[in-house]
Amino acid sequence: MVPPPPANKPHVCLSTILIMSSMALMDAYLVEQNQGPRKIGICIMVMVGDICFLIILRYVAVWVGAEVRTAKRGYAMILWFLYIFVLEIKVYFIYQNYKADRKSLDTIARKALTLLLSICMPALYILLVAIDHMEYVRPFKKKEEIRNRLFWVVVDLLDILDIQANLWEPQKKGLPLWAEGLMFFYCYILLLILPCVSLSEISMQGINIVPHKMMLYPILSLVTINIITIFIRGSNMVFYRDVRVSGILMGKNVLAIILKTCSFVQYRKQLQSAPSGFGIELQKNSIPHSQSLPTPPQVVIQNQTALPEVTGCEHT
Repeated sequence: MVPPPPANKPHVCLSTILIMSSMALMDAYLVEQNQGPRKIGICIMVMVGDICFLIILRYVAVWVGAEVRTAKRGYAMILWFLYIFVLEIKVYFIYQNYKADRKSLDTIARKALTLLLSICMPALYILLVAIDHMEYVRPFKKKEEIRNRLFWVVVDLLDILDIQANLWEPQKKGLPLWAEGLMFFYCYILLLILPCVSLSEISMQGINIVPHKMMLYPILSLVTINIITIFIRGSNMVFYRDVRVSGILMGKNVLAIILKTCSFVQYRKQLQSAPSGFGIELQKNSIPHSQSLPTPPQVVIQNQTALPEVTGCEHT
């Protein structure tokens, strides 16, 4: 195996602590939800799984720390995918245990689970982007523009988690089984893919990153989050009388649709006006060259006209 380049040790330690602490808290939920002899078996299973995950994390986190000062985020995408893949499997079993035990209405524990996920996932994403370590981004204005785009990703993550949290938080009337499964795995796929798309855009831009050209994630989030989640919340509110639907996040999605549509229109206008502006600049740049071209023949003509004068003097 090729040895990795020097890694940023604080970044490696911080990402490892954040990942393993969230995994340990998920394990605590799983162990506490089981009683009797089954509790010991669950404890052994989660410990073995965490050890295996830690072995993989030991290599991936080092490579992530090595590329944190570069323009690449390939290993960051791998780490995010592994983390969400394993974490959401544990969340699924926790959700199923809560669903099976409907008599247990431990509201604080369920709200704490939502709070834990809403802190750990956005924090890890911000840590993987590591905008403060992008030394190749010199202008302060460009860094702030990248931060604004990352803020939209964080808000979208919280929006997805809000929909997913409706499955395990207390509810008077449960959704149909097919609707619950569809909602959970739809959110699961979005959590896996959308942050990786954002990281890949940063990686593809390279050193000469231009934030306003990063349009792939806004388009995907417009369709998969801002539009579809309005229909999901609206159907839950109308058909299933779900009182836990967040009207604030529905309003946020409506505003996001308007703002993103306006930004797309402005971006298209800039693209259409770019060639004409570029042609004007070419014409301006060609004017000095056209003025400088006639000067050499003038010198030649002057030299040629001076020759008869010299011959005339010699003839006289």
